[in-house]
Amino acid sequence: MLEDRDYMRQPEYNDSGWRPSFRLRWSWTLIFLISYLLMYLLELFSQHTHFVGLKDLFNARDVLTKDGVGYFPGYLPLSLEGLEHGYIWQLISYQFLHAGWLHLFMNSWVIYMFGRELEDLLGGKRFLALMFSSGAVGGVFQSLAALLWPGYFGGPVVGASACAFGLVAAYALIYPERELQLLVFFVIPVRLRAKTLLLVSVVIAVTGFAFPKEIMPHVAHMAHLGGMAMGWFFVRKIMQGDWSRLEGFLHPAEKKQARPVRLQNETVENKGAGNYDESEVDPILDKISAHGIKSLTAREREILEAARKQMKRS
Repeated sequence: MLEDRDYMRQPEYNDSGWRPSFRLRWSWTLIFLISYLLMYLLELFSQHTHFVGLKDLFNARDVLTKDGVGYFPGYLPLSLEGLEHGYIWQLISYQFLHAGWLHLFMNSWVIYMFGRELEDLLGGKRFLALMFSSGAVGGVFQSLAALLWPGYFGGPVVGASACAFGLVAAYALIYPERELQLLVFFVIPVRLRAKTLLLVSVVIAVTGFAFPKEIMPHVAHMAHLGGMAMGWFFVRKIMQGDWSRLEGFLHPAEKKQARPVRLQNETVENKGAGNYDESEVDPILDKISAHGIKSLTAREREILEAARKQMKRS
């Protein structure tokens, strides 16, 4: 029970704030970054070769058919036309392509900064699941927008932005009070909490979706929203198993059994600092996940410390 919780395996974060570190080691995060770079170099090479098959991997083009001029969507970039052709793999392949060096750098930087710690916390398998599912769901969101409003959201989509925003959402839900140091436009230093960064990201994406021609018109805002939605779903539903809202919707007549309420003073008097009830540990861990470790009361910290000692002895 207790030893299976990720929070008990991780050290408490530094209250002085989160700062970037630059240690390199082999990990899935680093493999992703190398893959992005190699795919971009291959994409550049395809623009200077006469081999049509290689160009077709990355580029959409007009083709002659028996009915006149047709459209070939390209095998790897995500597009509504490609999905209509049955190219389902585009929901994964588009995540490894980028539209330019700046696009590549910005996505790689975000994934590097948030991916390393999340990979250590989640483990390789769950980190891969988070990355690919965030990108795929972001692709689905963008494709649905292209289906409903082709004049605004049509065209091929490339980039790992949905994956990056999925990591941002997951990080903000796990460490909501963690203080981040960011450089706006790579120049202006800004300090803000992880939950604030997520909120700002959501506002920008929603604004871009509402005004697609005015707010960064060449950015796939719906893919960003889809990535963040999957990051939230991954942490809240898959990791934490919190299906309470869905269960309440499906079974509105059923009421949960009320837990007995115990006064805090009575709890402190009846229990010593070294004793705890196992049923009290899970709510404390959920509270850390939702509000950060600073939100704990003195008694909750005593219970958590007693649980840690008991886990070491067992």
